[in-house]
Amino acid sequence: MNLRLLYIVLLSPIASEIYGQPNCNAFLYTGDTLKYEACKISEGVKGHYQFSKAFQEILDDALLKDPSYDYAYREKSVAYLKSGDFLTWKKLMDQAVEVNPIENLGYRGWCRYQFFRDYKGAIEDIERLGALINGDIGTSANGDYHLEIARAICYKALGKKLKAIEIIETQFSEEDYFFGKYDYLHLGILYLEIGEYEKALGSLRIQEKENDLAENHFYLALVHKDLGNQSEYIDHLVKARELYVEGRMMSDPYTHPYDKVYLADIETELKTAYNK
Repeated sequence: MNLRLLYIVLLSPIASEIYGQPNCNAFLYTGDTLKYEACKISEGVKGHYQFSKAFQEILDDALLKDPSYDYAYREKSVAYLKSGDFLTWKKLMDQAVEVNPIENLGYRGWCRYQFFRDYKGAIEDIERLGALINGDIGTSANGDYHLEIARAICYKALGKKLKAIEIIETQFSEEDYFFGKYDYLHLGILYLEIGEYEKALGSLRIQEKENDLAENHFYLALVHKDLGNQSEYIDHLVKARELYVEGRMMSDPYTHPYDKVYLADIETELKTAYNK
């Protein structure tokens, strides 16, 4: 595995803990005794199941102590997100964003993209966060994407492919940017879809070196199909099937990743290729 990708993989558990229990002493250090007390109350959720009444009531008590304690709103919301009660999740997350937009806009925006495919809403949240922060806006909650790449995908989903390419290329040019495990795949597919085949090949070949996936070879096959390279077209489809069977494909435990393909897609395309 490429060292740069390995760094991202190692960071992923940390990224998923970005919104974990705050250090209560940090509030005490800044003189915010009310938030310190709310924080100490919220520590009582440890050991309680997120869906339990006790878990929710402890966080309710924390909010009674300090209604501006955004961690409690966000933590309460998780159970509703997981259970499919999206209306209650949104209400709680809206409250978290209202009292602390910088800490919560990125998470809400990512969830709007990942779980609801609310592309316009996700863009609004991410762009609002960018206007509030003078610097890097961070990654998705699962660590798979920089939020700028997620924003680009949302623009693509809305049909604005050139805008999406511009966002990704700008992010790639940032100093010390650590590439996500699907970044070049998405860029290569965008180039394919606008007919920039050489750029598509360049991006997908980098993806192949960084993190080889069934999807990458599937889209490489489509590039060669459009270029009339029959043997390469078939070879990449065969490789895509091989990688898919090995379990080397895009995955997410909760949702369908954007630009993902399935074994049935590969098999259907192979039939087309062999019948040519």
